Amino acid sequence: MMADDAEILIEGGGRDAIVLIHGWPDTHRLWDAQVEALRGAYRCARFTLPGFDPRDATRAYALEEVLDLIGHAVDRAGAGAPVTLLLHDWGCFFGYQFALRHPERVHRIVAVDVGDAGSRRNLAELSLRAKALVLAHQLWLAAAWRIGGGLGDRMARWMARTARAPAAPARITAQMGYPYYVQWILRGYASARLFKPACPLLFLYGSRKPFMFHSTSWADEVAAQPGSRVIAFDCGHWVMTERPEAFNQAVLQWLAAGDATVL
Repeated sequence: MMADDAEILIEGGGRDAIVLIHGWPDTHRLWDAQVEALRGAYRCARFTLPGFDPRDATRAYALEEVLDLIGHAVDRAGAGAPVTLLLHDWGCFFGYQFALRHPERVHRIVAVDVGDAGSRRNLAELSLRAKALVLAHQLWLAAAWRIGGGLGDRMARWMARTARAPAAPARITAQMGYPYYVQWILRGYASARLFKPACPLLFLYGSRKPFMFHSTSWADEVAAQPGSRVIAFDCGHWVMTERPEAFNQAVLQWLAAGDATVL
């Protein structure tokens, strides 16, 4: 799938644009409740990551291809102005890399549950059991992608059920696991840089998980940055579906506070 061929939904008529990017094993539908809450004040753009739609080619997509798609969505939604990114899971990884490469196109970021995942500081805080769980989870999904077919799909759905993912099982396929294969087997994300926010960042995460996707020191640094904030929720990885009302309220309040500073 090329960026120009992607279906990008534009909803709402606000002056400022928000581009929403999901992760595994979701689609653009992950953000239904957020778009409903945001569309009255903001122009929302969302799409399904390449390879996460069953209509896409069953192959691995390179980092540059995903970033091209994000750029296309940013251009369509922002119409030349910088946008807000709302990110989750792999959406954080891809969105961070886009922001690092194109800081002039990103006004601020709302990131959900993934910070400096995999960094030395993050790994230093993980127990041996937590590290083993991370490795097993990711290699399992990489293997599911490589195996493919019915068996691969069943492997992916088992992992999604184990992780308590909110996506409908029938929509989950092995193909959604290609980022793990690219990361671990192809080493295709070796050019990715560690994300250090250069713009205001709202970081929301679930505290009830077997391991964290960020280090304590990274979160402390974000919280100390002017205009940024860190909020923990008593839930798991999918904060926006487990605590939708509190999540939406926190996002709207933070966005409104930022809007007020530029008036």
